[in-house]
Amino acid sequence: MDVNPYVPDVHFEQIPIKNLVSNQDYQRHLSKEHIRRAAEHFNLCQINPVKVSRRDGINYVFNGQHTIEIVALVSGSRDTPVWCMVYDELEYEQEADIFANQQKFVKKLLPYEIFLANIEAGNDEQLIIKALVESFDLRICGHSRPGCICCVATLEELYRKYGYEILERSLRLCIAAWEGEADSLTSNILRGIARLAAAYGDSLKDDMFAEKVGRSSPREISRTARERKAGSIGYSEAMLTLYNKKSSSRGTLKWAELYRADG
Repeated sequence: MDVNPYVPDVHFEQIPIKNLVSNQDYQRHLSKEHIRRAAEHFNLCQINPVKVSRRDGINYVFNGQHTIEIVALVSGSRDTPVWCMVYDELEYEQEADIFANQQKFVKKLLPYEIFLANIEAGNDEQLIIKALVESFDLRICGHSRPGCICCVATLEELYRKYGYEILERSLRLCIAAWEGEADSLTSNILRGIARLAAAYGDSLKDDMFAEKVGRSSPREISRTARERKAGSIGYSEAMLTLYNKKSSSRGTLKWAELYRADG
């Protein structure tokens, strides 16, 4: 019989989870948190076939150990069957090699690509974020350029963490200060502004932010931020320093509030 060199020599079976073994030494440790989160958002169409090596009559899982635990948790039974891609003649060392190298040449989806797919799927969160960005005459893009935001994962993070109003205000403050300059529409700048907006609310005046913080370029703020602290907190501190500069005691924002924002 001719064997196609581009089609693996396998067959598919529905095998009950209780008849699958996934305790090989090359396997990674199960993540209970990952299993719990995936079960909470279970989607049958996202389940991939489990790769199984049948040796000595035992079904060894070498790809899909988390999948079977997720299905078991959602269904409430280890009698539940899953589709398996069964290899009949693999040695243990071959299984380990396949497991170790299965992701080597897989191209992961970029956040921008995932965002676009969510837009095409009509998912509310991404549609809301897209409409908000475009209300400021900005666009969501795959590459940095004036008037474009490419840090889509940050937009989603801020929306989930702080809500629509803080994300909207962060974009408004950013545009008021730097008018859509490419260097201003970056992850750390937007996160830094969002921290300030969440910490100070109405005490943070839009016109003062635009006037005082906007005098410094995003690159200058980035240099100052790197000298202070890593991540968005350094950017928040750099911008707060500029905002408070030459302010009256009444208009000065208290530093302690900044660190309370995530508390």
